[in-house]
This record gives sequence, C-alpha cells and structure tokens, in this order.
Amino acid sequence: MGKIIFYEGRNFQGRSYECNGDCMDTFRHFSCCNSIRVTGGHWVAYEKPNYLGYQYILGRGEYPDFRTWMGFNNCIRSCQMFPPYRGSYRMRIYNRPDFSGHMMELMDDCPNVYDRFRHRDIYSCNVMEGYWTFYEHPNYRGRQYFLRPGEYRTCGEWGCFNPMVGSFRRMRSHL
Repeated sequence: MGKIIFYEGRNFQGRSYECNGDCMDTFRHFSCCNSIRVTGGHWVAYEKPNYLGYQYILGRGEYPDFRTWMGFNNCIRSCQMFPPYRGSYRMRIYNRPDFSGHMMELMDDCPNVYDRFRHRDIYSCNVMEGYWTFYEHPNYRGRQYFLRPGEYRTCGEWGCFNPMVGSFRRMRSHL
C-alpha cells in the first residue's frame, strides 16, 4: 500500500496531509509543502494541479526540505502513485520530432547523454518497456520528467519544452 505525507513546515512540522492514491489537486489540504515522508509506494509529485508543471520522483524515504527532492519551490499541487515494475526496460530516443533523425535504442541508465551520444537534444521517444525519468542536467540533476510506456512525438508530450536532456534512468522498484 502506498502512502505519502505532505507537511507545510520543514522537518515534518506543521499541518500535514496523508495521501494513499492519486490526487489531482492538493490545494484544499495544504497551502505549501516544505517536507515529505514517503512510507510506501513510488510517487510523482507535480508543481501544478492536474499533474502539470515541474515533476518530482519520490521513493520511500524522508525529504525534510524541498531541496532534498530537487524542488525549485515549496509548491506541490498534485501527485500520482506509479506501480512497482520488475520487468525489462527498453526505449528509443530520437534527435528530431516524430521519431525521426538519429535513433538510439536503450535498456540501461545514462548519467551523461552528451558523453554517450554526442548530442543532448531528444525531441521524441518511444518507451516500449518500463518507467523512465529524464533529467535536465547530467548526473540525474535538474528538472525531472517521468515517462510511462508510450509514444512521445515531441518533448512537450512529456512536459518539457526544451529538448535538452542531460541524463536519464530507469525507475526501478527499489528507488
């Protein structure tokens, strides 16, 4: 059973809200979020309602300050739980929209896209197996983009409007 607890104050202080499933709008439960405790499941927290805005991937653990989940601010307005996954991982990335240009098929993590492929622009992608996270900067830093299995014809379809991806990794059940 998944559970995430949001706290208005840092270090798990102040008003809190426990969530056991997807929530499209958290505003009625708390006004800001400065710390989070995940006691079960794997979660994506979003800066805006309806699963929009900056995304933060959260596994089991304690996050005493918004910077510990790589937050840009203390605003969490929606969240989704995603199921544990223990299968294979496979995706294709393309350096042009609509699955065109240079294509690479991948099954493992990549801490530095430029070092491995000599380009950082990923305009489209086909996630065939598993869950993945793209990061804005190398070494899994910066803005995060959660990708479920499916086709993403443009980077805007995974929530990004700048095609530069610095790193990516598989979302494994042991986050």
